[in-house]
Amino acid sequence: MRMETFSRSQILQELNSQCNKLAANNNRGFKQEFGQELNDVGKDLPNRAGGLEANREKNRYPHILPYDHCRVRLSVQNQNPNSDYINASFVPGGGSERDFICTQGPLPNTVADFWRMVWEQNVRIIVMVTALRQKSTILCDKYWSLEEGTVYHGLFQITTVTRKQGPDYFVTTINLRQRDLPNDRIITHYYYPSWPDQGVPNPFSLCAFTEHVRQHLESLPRLGPAVVHCSAGIGRSGTFVTLLWLMQLCVRGIQPDIKAAVKDLRLHRMWMVQTLEQYILIHHCLLHWLGEGVSPRQQMQGPGLISNQAKKDRPQSSGRRKRQSSQQKPSADQPQNTVQQSFKPGNLLRRLIPSLSQMNQASQNA
Repeated sequence: MRMETFSRSQILQELNSQCNKLAANNNRGFKQEFGQELNDVGKDLPNRAGGLEANREKNRYPHILPYDHCRVRLSVQNQNPNSDYINASFVPGGGSERDFICTQGPLPNTVADFWRMVWEQNVRIIVMVTALRQKSTILCDKYWSLEEGTVYHGLFQITTVTRKQGPDYFVTTINLRQRDLPNDRIITHYYYPSWPDQGVPNPFSLCAFTEHVRQHLESLPRLGPAVVHCSAGIGRSGTFVTLLWLMQLCVRGIQPDIKAAVKDLRLHRMWMVQTLEQYILIHHCLLHWLGEGVSPRQQMQGPGLISNQAKKDRPQSSGRRKRQSSQQKPSADQPQNTVQQSFKPGNLLRRLIPSLSQMNQASQNA
């Protein structure tokens, strides 16, 4: 039996219709899905390792712990059985159950473990979707050099080779090496500091950033999972992974099921996509991203949610931007907010649909 696929505009139209229904009556549908149908997912799964006395100081937040069945296990050091613990979880998002590692922002006493995890899991991409601090609150301890240079953590030498500024994010090339050993690896570090803690960023900005990372992941051989972290490793990290996952699904011509994706992620790490606003953000981002492939006339003629949201989220006029920029300058680790206008989706396998080989075989039998 041949599997039905849909054009980008068809997916957009269906998703827009779904979102209009969910948004009716003061977001009643969104609230029901997120606050009722997803609320208890994963809450009965054990997380004993993270709660052990020996591991408590390794958790940034005492009540956010990895589930035992999918936690990342480090190699045991000095015959200490608890040295295998890090607050990190394998989560789906591509072709397997372990496409990503979602983790908390490293603490001073876990930075060495973080780099040990990157090395042992053969990670080549790190995506950081948080600022280092928000006002006086430290959200993540600095585990790499913001400028060209070398820092040392545990057995590892971390050298910042290059650092480039994107529209509102930084891309850093890092050389990772175990001390006194000749082997090294190149790690690409994506730093997106403009996403507020438990808040939402500009959907245009997040779409451009996510598409940039998605294309990079597509171009790499599958050597190891990508690491995604914010402060707790659940809200912003879960939102980013969900959005990336569903972008890839749309590229294949498959209707995205946002609720199903979030449910699957919550079975791998608690509270993935932490707030209602983040859940709604995923829908808005997909609408915008899909709408980039539709002509302006088609988009204007579509149902109200697209055009209304687009008006709400469009960048401000140049005059207003100039007035604001003169009043507030971005910090050293905060690039100016601009929008990348081009999206070029590629092809990647998805978990929630049959593999390409299954689809090809079904086509031949049809």
